[in-house]
Amino acid sequence: MFVELMPLLAGRTLLITVAEVDDKTIRVNVIPALAKADENPALTTPLTYTGPPEELDAELGKHLAGYVQTHQQTASTLAEAKATMEGAAKAAQEEAKRKAEERKKATQKPPDKGTAAMVAGPTLASSSVSPTSSEASPSSASTGTLGLFPLTTAEPAPTQSKGGLTL
Repeated sequence: MFVELMPLLAGRTLLITVAEVDDKTIRVNVIPALAKADENPALTTPLTYTGPPEELDAELGKHLAGYVQTHQQTASTLAEAKATMEGAAKAAQEEAKRKAEERKKATQKPPDKGTAAMVAGPTLASSSVSPTSSEASPSSASTGTLGLFPLTTAEPAPTQSKGGLTL
């Protein structure tokens, strides 16, 4: 019985209780203690075996061996899952950081001079009001409009009225 428990005892303390249920039956509990404070509570699941003393003598060693093997597999699976989740979380954080840096670079990049000239040029050329050489107009860059609005406002077209209706 204790040979089967040795792999489990290597990393933690075990509490073994033996109690009489009735005059022909005994209950044995094997309860592993937490090895670390942050350990998963699934690793402290107890084994309880109830039966006559002769059956316990014959079978308890096999049940303990299976219990220890299952316990070790569970510990290994939990460790792998924890490592996988930590790796995924780290990768997600790095991806989010990379995307944030890309967005930051994209918003800080100044516009091309060629693009600004193309935007400002056609807007001024298509304007119906053209300044004469004696009227120096402010450049679109100094007004902050970048050629989006005409430099002067056009007079509204005169309206005609017929019978009280404005056309």
